[in-house]
Amino acid sequence: MGLFDVGILSRTRANFTGIFVGKRGFRDYNLGSMNSSISIQTEKPLADLNSFGIAALASRFVSIQTLAELDALRLNLKENASHEPTPVFVLGGGSNVIFPARIEALVLEMAIKGRALRAETESSFFVEAGAGENWHEFVLWTLANAYPGLENLSLIPGTVGAAPIQNIGAYGVEMQDFFHELTAYDLRSGELVRLNKAQCAFSYRDSIFKQAYREHMLVVQVCFALPKAWVAKLSYGDLARRVAENLGQDKIVRPSDVSEAVIQIRQSKLPDPSIIGNAGSFFKNPIVDEAQLKAILSRYPNCVHHTQSDARFKLAAGWLIEQCGWKGRSLGRVGVYEKQALVLVNLGGASGAEVRALAEAIVLDVQTRFGVRLEVEPVFA
Repeated sequence: MGLFDVGILSRTRANFTGIFVGKRGFRDYNLGSMNSSISIQTEKPLADLNSFGIAALASRFVSIQTLAELDALRLNLKENASHEPTPVFVLGGGSNVIFPARIEALVLEMAIKGRALRAETESSFFVEAGAGENWHEFVLWTLANAYPGLENLSLIPGTVGAAPIQNIGAYGVEMQDFFHELTAYDLRSGELVRLNKAQCAFSYRDSIFKQAYREHMLVVQVCFALPKAWVAKLSYGDLARRVAENLGQDKIVRPSDVSEAVIQIRQSKLPDPSIIGNAGSFFKNPIVDEAQLKAILSRYPNCVHHTQSDARFKLAAGWLIEQCGWKGRSLGRVGVYEKQALVLVNLGGASGAEVRALAEAIVLDVQTRFGVRLEVEPVFA
């Protein structure tokens, strides 16, 4: 199998390691003993494992740090399937999930770490990281090692493994723009499978992992192709202005300059989850066709919108919500952040049911006024 072949990898530890040793891949990861056992906790508190700070309980919980532990978990699930089928909920950084008071499932935290330069060509650096790596720390690591490209995605909460599931994006860049391939573990067969960009079926804040592969495929590792011929992506006005302000007379823009500007903007607009519980941007920016846009502009000529490559238009969900009067308002113990209407916040002791109630009220108001239905970004477990 070639370095970048797509297909099923060998399941033996020796062969699996052999594929990557010398190519700076999973050699750097904790493969674990093939005789590894796993520790499944019961009645696990999840308040510290979700950025919204909801005080939830998981009936069962396991943290996976090695591939061997995944094998052991699969055998455990298989042995119990005949008399006690166990639903599995995969948890990354907890920044994109809203929990109920109690989740009757095995919550599986993907905590496999490791990051490395796998290979390089004349045009690209191929950089990979384990699913459990913190996304922002990984971005900073790439920049510190002179691997540019991901700077517009700085300070996005969550893990590397969650990035392709959601196809995260910000300031004119999406994760898929630099995605090369990933390795996923099939809980049903125990196989490791490599998937390329086409097979992941990326779209706006979506992928095959939120569709057909939602129940059984676990992202283990992600590889990115980062360009050696770097060009700053400053199509968003706020970002371009902040970079220019920071640089002053210095006209040479570096990847770190873009990252710094993105961090500053995000910190000025978005609350720190460690202080105010939140899940970041709560709603997707809706996409409309030309006829829909014209109808909206005829009534609201200041509607914020951006032209897409397919001749459709992306509306600013935050602007729509603000026009409906929700910015700074609350419902129960959940509110709309006063600095950014796209963000819902925990005002103290909020429940998943209260979050859902506020989200549904906002969706209804926006649809009634603009004829556009908003979609939520976080997953309601």
